[in-house]
Amino acid sequence: MNTEDVKIVEVNAENWYECCKLEVSTEQKEYIESNAISIAQSKFEHTLKPYAIYAGEKVVGFLMYNSVQEELDGYWIYRIMVDKEYQGKGIGKAATKLMISEMAKLPNARKIIVGYHPDNTEARNLYSSLGFIDKGNRFGKEMAVIKNVNES
Repeated sequence: MNTEDVKIVEVNAENWYECCKLEVSTEQKEYIESNAISIAQSKFEHTLKPYAIYAGEKVVGFLMYNSVQEELDGYWIYRIMVDKEYQGKGIGKAATKLMISEMAKLPNARKIIVGYHPDNTEARNLYSSLGFIDKGNRFGKEMAVIKNVNES
């Protein structure tokens, strides 16, 4: 898989259903809401921005972030997932980099934050490889890691 073919496209009438059909591995299901719930949530919380992740012309993943600052004075990543058939190919990392680029354009963007369960090693490895730092912030069962936007 050539990660240069990865792109993110706002969820729309043409791709929402494909996003809803995507699945994570059985081990990951306890860590993430379904894409259908996330898309529904975005229709009621209008600051949430849902995107389909494409590899070439195929929808292979989903992500969503908030376009207003929240806790810890940062913009939060709400969801990112890659279908179980496409994991381990660098798609999630490539899509997360694209998402960070979009989020960095938001007003006064200084920090991007993501929360995940401490046992979710795939999430920990992904975010740590992209420069997110654990500064000890915890929200319920999740840990929150932070990336300063001005860092590459």
